[in-house]
Amino acid sequence: MEWTDHGIVLSARRHGESSVVLSVLSEAHGQHAGLVRGGQSRRRRGVMEPGNLVALTWRARLEEHLGSYTVELETSYSARLLDRADRLAALTSLCAILDNCLAEREALPQLFSDTLHLVHDLERDEFAARYVEWELGLLGELGFGLDLTSCAATGVTDDLIYVSPRSGQAVARDAGAPYRDKLLKLPEFLIGGTEASSANILDGLRLTGYFLDRYVFQPQNRRLPDARERFINLMRHMFEKNLPDVGC
Repeated sequence: MEWTDHGIVLSARRHGESSVVLSVLSEAHGQHAGLVRGGQSRRRRGVMEPGNLVALTWRARLEEHLGSYTVELETSYSARLLDRADRLAALTSLCAILDNCLAEREALPQLFSDTLHLVHDLERDEFAARYVEWELGLLGELGFGLDLTSCAATGVTDDLIYVSPRSGQAVARDAGAPYRDKLLKLPEFLIGGTEASSANILDGLRLTGYFLDRYVFQPQNRRLPDARERFINLMRHMFEKNLPDVGC
């Protein structure tokens, strides 16, 4: 068995004295792991940093085997973000989420494309808003898309400011007013509204995090990755300090 593909590195775990088990989100083969011999060397470690785009050749005697990878670096996104703590935290978070929630070897070409676009966009000023939109899209790719087009209670399509934690559907201002303490906030930028503010971004992360936890991680008896919580805490700290260039 042999194939070649492109992949985004999700993790590289030590295996034995010199090798690593490399996990990638590949374009045509989904989340896929393989052994990289000599992967613990200083030169090879830089290639396999989470978030990097790599060219892969996978070989195994049988399809169900772990197999081995030959890996070549295409784009070192992690190196580009080394001096941008917020962007690097976002990159680490998305890689940890994908590494822990995807079914192995299930092709998800749209998710690969969306993720690669996000990784590239981490250098843009509005990266945090794009990150929230990516998590929302991830829910949809996994079959748990939210309905943000109309109110769950009345069917109206305007003044949508909440999301029901039970149904995952939007709720209008008037319909949700009596229950606002039990509803999740719906940031306007997620439904084509104004530019994201710091409060909108944090509300968006709470929204997507709630449903990722409920629909994706809890059924697998897992928690959302710590890397995601570190990213949120860093963003909250930067917003509170009113620091510039934090993804609005």
